[in-house]
Amino acid sequence: MQRHLMLVHLMHVHVTSRSVTATAAPRSTSSAHDDQRWSPRLWGVLGVLCLVMFLDGLDVSMVGIALPSIGTELGLSTTSLQWIVNGYVLGYGALLLLGGRTADLLGRRRVFLIALAVFAVASLIGGLVDDGTLLIVTRFVKGVAAAFTAPTALSILTTTFREGPERNKALSIFAVFGASGYSSGLILGGLLTSAGWRWNFLMPVPLAILALVAGIALIPRDRPADAGGHDLAGAATLTAGMLLAVYSVVSAPERGWVDPITLVLFVLAVALLAAFVLIEQRVAHPLVRLGILRIATIVRANLGMIALFGSYLSFQFMLTIYFQAALGWTPLRMALALLPAGLIVAFGSPYMSRVIDRYGTQQPIIAALVSLSGAYLWFLVFGGDPTPAYATDILPSVVLIGLGFMLAFSALMSQATAGVDDSEQGLAAGLVQTSGQIGGAVVLAATTALVTAGSHSAEGMDAATFDQFRPGLVLVTGVALAGLAVMVLRRRRHDDVEPDPVEEDELLEPAVP
Repeated sequence: MQRHLMLVHLMHVHVTSRSVTATAAPRSTSSAHDDQRWSPRLWGVLGVLCLVMFLDGLDVSMVGIALPSIGTELGLSTTSLQWIVNGYVLGYGALLLLGGRTADLLGRRRVFLIALAVFAVASLIGGLVDDGTLLIVTRFVKGVAAAFTAPTALSILTTTFREGPERNKALSIFAVFGASGYSSGLILGGLLTSAGWRWNFLMPVPLAILALVAGIALIPRDRPADAGGHDLAGAATLTAGMLLAVYSVVSAPERGWVDPITLVLFVLAVALLAAFVLIEQRVAHPLVRLGILRIATIVRANLGMIALFGSYLSFQFMLTIYFQAALGWTPLRMALALLPAGLIVAFGSPYMSRVIDRYGTQQPIIAALVSLSGAYLWFLVFGGDPTPAYATDILPSVVLIGLGFMLAFSALMSQATAGVDDSEQGLAAGLVQTSGQIGGAVVLAATTALVTAGSHSAEGMDAATFDQFRPGLVLVTGVALAGLAVMVLRRRRHDDVEPDPVEEDELLEPAVP
């Protein structure tokens, strides 16, 4: 599909003027498309989207650093602490597809601003509660809000900037904030936790309010889709099925994988998801056009996101518990130890648009998964020393994680939305982010089960040793390696891989003034 669109575009280049070529590309809601320089308003819109993406990414990793402190103050076990992470992931992953499609049908601006306001309120409440259950509820609500802001922000971006170098440049800037949110959240989380874990929940509130006010002023109004309907049955079965599936996996380690309740929950989840597929095949205006999954590049992007977040979230969770609870590191020391990864992402991501223009998206994704696999393997082999040397035992893994995230994030986002019509940009964005969140939730649940199985009780993490975390590290490494294998094998087996960007640029050069 992507190759076909590129060939059509190249035909227009050779037989028409630049203005006709521009008409052949997806159109923007902004008149600045044809300008080589972006207007201040366009930069402002991009700034709002980047800030919100930063907050979405920041939330999981920043709160992750505070988990030991939260557990100590509120009396939560390690098994319960995973719900502070997975509560957010559960709401996020289960409703992402609904969030993206709702933006397409009701209007991107409206959905974006409402969800952002809910995110700010939930953040404020989360920083004030004193009960673990209420804290998990606020995390779930924040995840639901992020399920609407994240795909809508990406959808606004991809319908504002034309596909090609212009969109790649915007996506690379967008990725700086999104990827930096995940990495710098580790650093900010350490600093804020040193002052009190509640600041991890309160800090995003003023930033969210700032983004809300700026969004009201800068994001142009858009009209809902002219055609289409609200697939209520599909939305209900998908949301219920996803929630139940993730809840089943997350709660299974504590209840038991063969417990009758666990088995019943799995069966119900499968039945609901099967009903969703049947509904989408028959309804006039489906929530998810299943034909989009026939595009190989979109499938690859979703598999890559599963490997990226499935391994990264679990590795971060184990690192947080191991360094602070087992080795006795302070949150600030851990933050400084992880600083190189954040710097690599922050300073390297702006150059990813050039990398994608030159090499396409598939090669950076493969390189990223190689880097991540190397990071986990290195820590698995060298991180088990009771007094690990930072420069030789930890730093190499930190650097490789930073490189992997820098290479993967914007490349996966570009691959997931390339060649998709404006009317389905929200769907494509929701799909790839759903894959990451659901993959993260499932792998984290399995990792937690492996880690807690090595202790005598769920509260026994203070006496944990590296051997207790080793099975989880093996699982995380296996997830990254499996993602790498799938990427390499699919690239060899399919004929619809991306065209060589160098050849495309050479063909396009005569049409560039």
